[in-house]
Amino acid sequence: MKMNNNKVSIITINYNGLKDTCDLIESLQRYESYPSYEIIVVDNASCGNDAFELEQRAYSFVKVIRSKSNLGFAGGNNLGLRYAEGNYLFFLNNDMQIKAPILSVLVNSFSMDNSIAGVSPMIRFLYEPDKIQYYGYKDLSAISVMHRTEYFDVSSMSQYLCAQETEVLHGGAMMIRRDVIEKVGEMTEVYFLFYEEFDWSRRFREAGYKLWYEPASVVYHKESATIKPLTAFREYYLTRSRMIFTRRNNKGLIRFLSILYLIFISAPNKTQRYAREGNWHMILSVWKGAFVGLFVRIQ
Repeated sequence: MKMNNNKVSIITINYNGLKDTCDLIESLQRYESYPSYEIIVVDNASCGNDAFELEQRAYSFVKVIRSKSNLGFAGGNNLGLRYAEGNYLFFLNNDMQIKAPILSVLVNSFSMDNSIAGVSPMIRFLYEPDKIQYYGYKDLSAISVMHRTEYFDVSSMSQYLCAQETEVLHGGAMMIRRDVIEKVGEMTEVYFLFYEEFDWSRRFREAGYKLWYEPASVVYHKESATIKPLTAFREYYLTRSRMIFTRRNNKGLIRFLSILYLIFISAPNKTQRYAREGNWHMILSVWKGAFVGLFVRIQ
């Protein structure tokens, strides 16, 4: 496939989210002014006729790729990557929208430093735009595999408005150079859901690359439009992927201690909390996720 040096390939995954996907496409169509970009929608085996409906709409600049099975977050994005023509790959959740052009600023970020592998924009909540969801992330803690990023504080707004290096990109909106992906590899598909961006960001940094946060570019997130919060499905994959992450990324004693922590501290704590709340259906997901993550074959 012939590549375009300046072209941006926007890759998004649709799974039973036709309205969200159309809202995203139409916001890009309305506001984006970048001279060379394409949109690739990977339909991850939606239950209905989402792919057909997308093909029937007047989106002449959109490629619709049908997957025969649900490949998960990484698998769907990797499939879209194989159809992309651009040298800049922008992985963007389908429950995002824009309200102003974003691509030029993101692309220009790479010109500052040849070692920048990827850049994520500021992410605000669509329905609460005064709150910022992503303003650069810190890597996960080694043993507990928990977020170390400070919570958003509106009184510290000025610090979120500065472009800066970050340890982790946001999986919902991240632009990566194609040549870096060719060197480091695609997203690993063992997770299926969650923790993929933490794993990929770690691999980029270990390969000697930098990651960048660019607040001059803003996207707006509907938040959990596809994967609803507090469900057994979500808890299973969060717990499973957390265990997989420590097995893939920690070594020696740190990995051993982390596995012990997840099984003997984290899982029992969640069990007690869900029992107190009466959310009994969540408890099985915690333990199933922990042990599947412990024994699944990792890449």
